[in-house]
Amino acid sequence: MLKTGTLAPDFTLQDQNGEEHALSDYRGQKVILYFYPRDNTPGCTKQACGFRDRMPMIREKGAVVLGVSKDPVKSHKRFEDKNDLPFTLLSDPDHKVIEMYDVWKEKKLYGKVSMGVVRSTYLIDENGVIVEALEKVKAADNPQEMLDLL
Repeated sequence: MLKTGTLAPDFTLQDQNGEEHALSDYRGQKVILYFYPRDNTPGCTKQACGFRDRMPMIREKGAVVLGVSKDPVKSHKRFEDKNDLPFTLLSDPDHKVIEMYDVWKEKKLYGKVSMGVVRSTYLIDENGVIVEALEKVKAADNPQEMLDLL
């Protein structure tokens, strides 16, 4: 994980509509930047819907939500449409940004070892500084946890 108090590395990725977003586009706003393993899986859906349900309160506190996974743009669009997600999903198929934020790690599932995204969330302030970095977050609890941190 990247350290709190450091400047969040800037990046540019495509969203679910194929439009480019740079992290620096969000200066002046707080950013909840969350990394998740895969669209349309139970945990990832629970986490995304948790953020969806809290969006009015998140916006009230001057923050935006950006979700990042290695899924392609088309998958993100289906995920957004199916779950009525009111925030940006960014596609990182080469896991360049995922690795930049140190969330591409060795994982064990049913004894099988593989590389993948460890569910992690960063809270970035209006100046682009990381104020909170949470690793191995629980999908169901993370949205409320982030709202409380705002």
